[in-house]
Amino acid sequence: MKTIYGIQYLRAFAALAVVFFHAAEKTGYHFAIGAAGVDVFFIISGFIMWVISDRRALSPGRFLAERALRIIPVYWLATAVMIVGAAFGLFPNLVLTTQHILSSLFFVPARSPSSGELWPVLVQGWTLNYEMFFYLVFASSLFLRANMRLIAVALVFMMLVLLGALVGSDIPPFVTYTRPIMLEFVVGMVIGKLWLKGLMPRHDVGLALILLALAGFFVLQVFRLPFSEFNCGPLAAALVVGTLSLEAAGRVHPWKLPAFLGNASYSIYLWHTFAISVIAKAAITLGLASGITFPVAVVGGIVSGSVAYLLIEQPLVKRLRFPAISPRSSAAPPSEA
Repeated sequence: MKTIYGIQYLRAFAALAVVFFHAAEKTGYHFAIGAAGVDVFFIISGFIMWVISDRRALSPGRFLAERALRIIPVYWLATAVMIVGAAFGLFPNLVLTTQHILSSLFFVPARSPSSGELWPVLVQGWTLNYEMFFYLVFASSLFLRANMRLIAVALVFMMLVLLGALVGSDIPPFVTYTRPIMLEFVVGMVIGKLWLKGLMPRHDVGLALILLALAGFFVLQVFRLPFSEFNCGPLAAALVVGTLSLEAAGRVHPWKLPAFLGNASYSIYLWHTFAISVIAKAAITLGLASGITFPVAVVGGIVSGSVAYLLIEQPLVKRLRFPAISPRSSAAPPSEA
């Protein structure tokens, strides 16, 4: 099945936004809006899971096993690097406890003994706690008839968000899984359903949505306005719908570099902070200006993640991949992410 290049490019866009965010954070610049790459990732995740489930008859167990093999090995390896580095004093601010390590490895939200934040050992892994929870709920929905799955997942997440609004608690899993950001997965599923039905806007409307989303992110960044899932979520949704409308109209063409970065986005997301931290520390030692350090850190983060994709993620995925399942004979969707 064909690749949805627009989704690949958005994955690259989201990963690079996060790289810029962390590089700026380490070099004294302000690019906080880069964190909104997570909102784009969550909506894309909901979209991809819905499209995949429509095309292949997946059992809940098979679905979870495929997701686990795709997510866990690389994440555990990156977490192990953090642990070993801390043991050798490379991360002096990282406080390790057995409980926190186990919570991190098994996607259980817990407060970091280093900062008190709801972060795992590998900080950016906080988003994977949401991803894995979404996969569990989505897998459970596969027991239902196809026409009930979206409704069931939406109801579960809306009830959790409502519960969080009504009940005060500082228990880490409760705080995590009652955040409104959970609804971005549902938005992605809705977009996936509309995509498969061919209900995307005209390409001119799609272009307007993309420009609106980018303008919204620009305003939030330039004026340093507070942002959250309440404003970044709708902007991310507009960006995804707009891109898919161009895809449906045949206005998105295959370009090797952004397609590669989209494929490598998971590894870039996991590994970029290692390179950025090393470059930032080296720059301090060498007395380099932040104007030089920032672009070098960005390039270093992208390159390190890309190399990790080629040397670690790709070989692991090929080795651990399940035999392919034939697509549904009754479904003929136009392309696959």
